[in-house]
Amino acid sequence: MDHELERTLVALEEIASGTRELRAVRHPLGFLCLPLLREGPHGICVHLFDTDDHAEPDASPMHAHSWELRSRVLFGRVANLPVRTGVVRDGEDGATHRVFEVHSGSDGVDEIRPTSVLVRSEPGPALVSSGGETYTLAAGEFHATALEGAEPAATLVHGMSVPGRLDLSLGPLDGGPRRTTRRLCDTAQTVRSVHTVLRRIDAQQRA
Repeated sequence: MDHELERTLVALEEIASGTRELRAVRHPLGFLCLPLLREGPHGICVHLFDTDDHAEPDASPMHAHSWELRSRVLFGRVANLPVRTGVVRDGEDGATHRVFEVHSGSDGVDEIRPTSVLVRSEPGPALVSSGGETYTLAAGEFHATALEGAEPAATLVHGMSVPGRLDLSLGPLDGGPRRTTRRLCDTAQTVRSVHTVLRRIDAQQRA
């Protein structure tokens, strides 16, 4: 077992046993986040994708992070759909989406604010990553991430904030400002989710 995975398992086992207090966050895009570490611009978390979890109806799946991302699939399969965008200038036709800024508050509320930037977007072919594989995403790269298949999946995500970057999403051309909320799970929900992750990581290692 490599050092990175070993440290992750130790952290998850501490949460499962109650040694460490941590509550999972239910993200508007339809996955659970376990925020294991945040130190300055660096962050480490585990994302859990399940067929029973669904994105909020008005949450746009196409987004770009303000941080560089390296994500290791712990088990299951995850699909990343790259989205190529080109800015549409004033007077030009063909815009498909408006760019929105996402401003996240410490209270879990995300303010989604429309900008004046219109783009023509074109989804590329999905890139599927399976257990043990790692993928990276650059800051500012539009994409959509989703569970691939009928089995749950989890990823170990390393993020590093890039100065001057904003979190962005693509929305309707006539879309207005709105809010989404990242909701905290209770302790029991969190522990159940962590046990699920630990069981499946163990099964992945035995396979």
